[in-house]
Amino acid sequence: MFLLISLLTALRTKYNLFSSTQKVVANYILDHPDTVSLLSITDLARKCNTSETTVMRLLKKLDYSSYQIFRINLAKEFSSSPAESIIEEILGDDDIGSIKKKVIGHTITAINDLDYYLKDDVIEKALDFIMSSKRLLFYGVGASASIAADAMHKFAKIGLNVCSYPDPHLMNIICSHASSDDVLIAVSHTGESLEVLNTVSLAQKKGAKIIGLTSFSNSTLAQKSDIFLSSSTNDKKYHSEAMASRIVQLAIIDILYLCAFMRNEAEYFDALSESRDAVGLSKT
Repeated sequence: MFLLISLLTALRTKYNLFSSTQKVVANYILDHPDTVSLLSITDLARKCNTSETTVMRLLKKLDYSSYQIFRINLAKEFSSSPAESIIEEILGDDDIGSIKKKVIGHTITAINDLDYYLKDDVIEKALDFIMSSKRLLFYGVGASASIAADAMHKFAKIGLNVCSYPDPHLMNIICSHASSDDVLIAVSHTGESLEVLNTVSLAQKKGAKIIGLTSFSNSTLAQKSDIFLSSSTNDKKYHSEAMASRIVQLAIIDILYLCAFMRNEAEYFDALSESRDAVGLSKT
């Protein structure tokens, strides 16, 4: 089991905030947690072809003022769960079985990390927005469009007033007529999708509340959002952060949906039953 505040989880989820040289150090720590705890700061810097100053700057972003305390905590965490501590990179000569194992492991780790960085009070605030809205607008483009569609599908089944279009022109039109009673859930892995940001700006001008679902806490979407839901994941060369973040985003939508459902279980259960009956008309 991970420590209450997992060092490696913090390293993965804050990965997008690191500089390019700090990411080199972070990658080495994530790939070799069993041996890094035995290295001096000089040895670690040398193995990463960087300076001790770079190592310390990374540790300060993890809220460590001492390399020695970092080493002790890393050793404790690895010894408590060695199998879960290393996310292996996919290699060119890996067979199907190895690739399958590594992808599953990376995805499981990304989901487990969600419990660390998605705080209950943030979920509570998002739920307050959702439950007090007269209309929910979901929007994402590209791969994020599937996340928005999944969210619309779930909340529509319990009778909420929802809207989502993958076409940016249509979403811009909808958001240009939004109101303060609307909530826009905007999905973008990078948080820099121009189509999504334009829609957010239009909705904000009309007073709509914004819930941003993105992997980068320093992104434009995160900064423009009233509530920021992080889907941050540590990337790998082939199994990129975008792949794992989509699964994490789906999990976040499920959390919001089920929490909302349980707030008004009796009413929503009846609505869900009606939706299932309606879908049943299309089945033999």
